[in-house]
Amino acid sequence: MALKLLQITAPISAENNIRKMAASEGVLSFTRGTDVEDDHAMFFLLTSAENRQQTIDKLHSLVKTSTQARINILPVDATLPAPGGIQGQSDTREELYPKLVSSVHMDLTYLMLAAFSTIVALVGLIQDNIAVVIGAMVIAPFLGPNLAFAFGTSLGDRSLMRKAFLTGITGVSVAVLMSMFVGVIWGYIPDSAELMARTDVDLSGVALAAASGVAGVLSLTSGLSMTLVGVMVAVALLPPAATFGFMLGAGELRLAYGAMLLLSVNIVCVNLSGLVVFLAKGIKPRLWFERRMAKPYVLWAIAFWSAALIGLMWVMGTNPMVALYYVLNQLELTLLS
Repeated sequence: MALKLLQITAPISAENNIRKMAASEGVLSFTRGTDVEDDHAMFFLLTSAENRQQTIDKLHSLVKTSTQARINILPVDATLPAPGGIQGQSDTREELYPKLVSSVHMDLTYLMLAAFSTIVALVGLIQDNIAVVIGAMVIAPFLGPNLAFAFGTSLGDRSLMRKAFLTGITGVSVAVLMSMFVGVIWGYIPDSAELMARTDVDLSGVALAAASGVAGVLSLTSGLSMTLVGVMVAVALLPPAATFGFMLGAGELRLAYGAMLLLSVNIVCVNLSGLVVFLAKGIKPRLWFERRMAKPYVLWAIAFWSAALIGLMWVMGTNPMVALYYVLNQLELTLLS
């Protein structure tokens, strides 16, 4: 449900200001709880998705003078009487941050998932078994780092951007090296349509990657399960990475080049579309000077990813304007569906 309960510990002296703010922001209900130590009290605000981010931002300003102040965001499964109107779903900046920070934690589990998903994907590609390839997508951990990098860029968070970049590039490198090792051992190119399909890139692949980035951000910000979207992003990243490494190991440089081009296009499209959707959803720093500091990162990122996409389109021999129209058309269909 889109409703969330804000549990606030704040100085008693801030009660009137919190009450006035709650009324001005259209908070569904305001309740004063019990007093706690050091002249503080508990306050409870029932919020909807439409006003939650603005409410939290204003609460930050109201309670920032107290070192003991705290804002907890609690889920609400149901409430009676039910609020009127249709409630949308949208997570706040504060709710998204811990999700994405945890997704860029590079540990043994992450590396093992990257390695095992690559092995499973290679088995499916070599055997021309699409069901096995899809199974590899379920365990591939490539969604989090890409969305975290776009999220960190929208906030100008250099630490998160750096961690997301290192985690993402490590995961892809593990996939490439693992598949390269298999390619060296295998020694020849099997008769597999699934494998050969990842050695060429066209506009449908570009649209798939762009739609994956959009769907990933929409699922993340809506508080929905990202399992299926993670599969969609893995479709764009894991098979090309595995194919690239396998072809390198087998000594097929021309086919490896095609797979590398497909992987590069997909990485650019996932990151560019993810960043654009974060910006469209209003994800930005809370304070004005933080927004000012983040602006160069956003502009440079959009310019870099756009230039990279145009360059890759040129290498592919595709008119960038035609490609852009095709991608935007596919994204529109994704958003409307």
